[in-house]
Amino acid sequence: MRISIVTISDKVSRGGQADPWGTEIESALRVGLPDVELDRRAVSEESQAIRAALEASAAYDFVLTAGCIGIAQHEVAPEVTAAYCDRELPGIVQALRASAMQETPLAMLMRSVAGMKGDTIIVNLPGSVHGVRVATRVLLPIMQHTPAMIRGEYPE
Repeated sequence: MRISIVTISDKVSRGGQADPWGTEIESALRVGLPDVELDRRAVSEESQAIRAALEASAAYDFVLTAGCIGIAQHEVAPEVTAAYCDRELPGIVQALRASAMQETPLAMLMRSVAGMKGDTIIVNLPGSVHGVRVATRVLLPIMQHTPAMIRGEYPE
């Protein structure tokens, strides 16, 4: 399985801050999916940079973005992701929000989008270590089966 982790942060992309979100996602995936092939990148909070990162990850099974999904005007990852995807996967967002709501009422403000572009599943995760930890825990159980399901192979 191939997964691209895209951190969306001006500070991280410019080298002014480490990438705690991407590191947390990578750690969880390496434990939960031992044979995973990972790619990590950080991009600015600009629509064109986010779209370019999604396009560059087109050959992956999953693209997990972290950050830029809040309610501030500059947080545009959901809009870019929705415009890029061919199909929505609302159940993923519902599961992420339900799980996050058990942790904090601020999850009501989460504007994640999940969808597909071709055979690639793209999911927007929050820009916090705890938020990506919770989200990754929710996603891991489906991640192993999803590529086979896309190929029309359904698990027992």
